Amino acid sequence: MQHEIIIAGFGGQGVLSMGKILTYAGLMENKEVTWFPSYGPEQRGGTANVTVILSDERISSPVLNEYDAAIILNQPSLEKFEPSVKPGGILIYDGYGITHPPTRRDIRVYEIEAMNTATNENMSKTFNMIVLGGLLKVLNPVKLDSVMAGLKKTLPERHHHLLPVNEKAILRGMEIIKEK
Repeated sequence: MQHEIIIAGFGGQGVLSMGKILTYAGLMENKEVTWFPSYGPEQRGGTANVTVILSDERISSPVLNEYDAAIILNQPSLEKFEPSVKPGGILIYDGYGITHPPTRRDIRVYEIEAMNTATNENMSKTFNMIVLGGLLKVLNPVKLDSVMAGLKKTLPERHHHLLPVNEKAILRGMEIIKEK
């Protein structure tokens, strides 16, 4: 089984971190993985995306033109990557950053109100983990335990006390994602 995923949004939304956590989770499950980030010179506010491939077999190239799943966190990314989701694939978007929702009918579209949930439930620093929870629910590319191990690997040790809060955010994302 192979999952080809693009995560795209603005810098500062945790796009690259989500990809890194997924990649580490795949490694924890002895999968072949690639993590291929792309971002502009701006650290926050510019566009950023990351391609993650998780596979049971060798991966021939980290460069893709089509994706099994796309996580979209802003309008420019939706316009750029919606056409690149394979027919029958999955597109997940946070309605907060989207002014014109996805229009394709040959893919499964899910909305996750991650920004509103993060704000309303005082979880703003875990916005990306809410989104990641949505992906885990609808695609299930890796196990939650592996994601938590990957998160522990990517977080500096001084932040390990935040692991339970992040797990709560992932579980919340699994609850709130809705198919459109």
